[in-house]
Amino acid sequence: MKILVVNCGSSSLKYQVFEMTTKEVLAKGLVERIGLTGSSLSHRREGRDKTEISGDVPNHTAAVRIMIDALLHPEYGVVRSLDEIDAVGHRVVHGGPRAVQSMLVTDEVKEIIHECFSFAPLHNPANLAGINACEQLMPATPQVAVFDTSFHQTMPPEAYIYGIPYELYENYGIRRYGFHGTSHKFITLRAAAFLGCEPADLKLISCHLGNGSSLAAVRHGQCVDTSMGLTPLEGLVMGTRSGNMDPSIVSYIIEKANIPEAQVNDYLNKKSGVLGISGVSSDFRDLEEAAAGGNKRAQLALDIFAYNVKKFIGAYAAAMDGVDAIAFTAGLGENSAAMRGQICAGLEFLGARLDKARNGAVRSREALISSDDSTCKILVVPTNEELMIAMDTHEIISA
Repeated sequence: MKILVVNCGSSSLKYQVFEMTTKEVLAKGLVERIGLTGSSLSHRREGRDKTEISGDVPNHTAAVRIMIDALLHPEYGVVRSLDEIDAVGHRVVHGGPRAVQSMLVTDEVKEIIHECFSFAPLHNPANLAGINACEQLMPATPQVAVFDTSFHQTMPPEAYIYGIPYELYENYGIRRYGFHGTSHKFITLRAAAFLGCEPADLKLISCHLGNGSSLAAVRHGQCVDTSMGLTPLEGLVMGTRSGNMDPSIVSYIIEKANIPEAQVNDYLNKKSGVLGISGVSSDFRDLEEAAAGGNKRAQLALDIFAYNVKKFIGAYAAAMDGVDAIAFTAGLGENSAAMRGQICAGLEFLGARLDKARNGAVRSREALISSDDSTCKILVVPTNEELMIAMDTHEIISA
């Protein structure tokens, strides 16, 4: 069975084709600058050189058509007919409170996606455009929507209701939703498999750490809390996002820093975080290099990030009445032994003891990095959101 995974952004379309019997990637590609000048397709069939194609791509329908042409191409394609693609799985950023799981696309599901345009104005319209384009050009192929927010919909009300007038939740849906859910779900399944147990037997803290970062407390296979909120701005200090802060800061900086109200959201999302603290970069590799060279603000940014992650780990251990495993994933979590070490220092009270040698030897591969006497296991688990989308899609159409 072949599953096509599509991830549409406002001006891009990423895709991968999976053979589900082996979970092998047959081909992957990226259409860039949709609706802009200089549009291009970068396509690679597994085991072959990359193919680059330039041309006019005015909209997402045209992008899907170019993708299909590449997949059918006699030289670098991977299918002879679209009939060989059994389903298309679409990443959708926001599903609101109604999308509690991945779903076969229907008119009702498209309505759910449309209802959440206000929550994710840069993503959901593009996600829906990709679905509509695939339906138009592949009318006989089932389409499945996989929501970033759905994994977190098992949170109890005490975890997702904000301390604001309740009618704001009732009337406008203002609550914690959480993001990176597809990644956290994948990590939950892989961590349990690695440890030789079922997700239902595990209390896990999943740490998705990169330019955008979030943690999830997963008890017995279900998310009970997560660090991002109504939007991905809440939670940890991130690459360019402020994370948690006193809400009064918004009105204060409008007045004192003379930042126009319309620009504050952009200021907190794109100019804050470790970039704003360090003045160096939003890339943690740059920060580690600058800190090693004596840059104190870069070191401060790293210290603040590690402190925030550690604080959430402690809170989530309390929320779950204990923790069996902590899993690090995404670009920073998978590749920075130094950051993992800084976060884990002092977590011995939870039974989490890092093995420095094991930790230092791991980059972007599944591994146990805790010591043999650690009662709380510490893992590195590379994430694979595209494969998780394909797995969800396969499960739904098989059912």
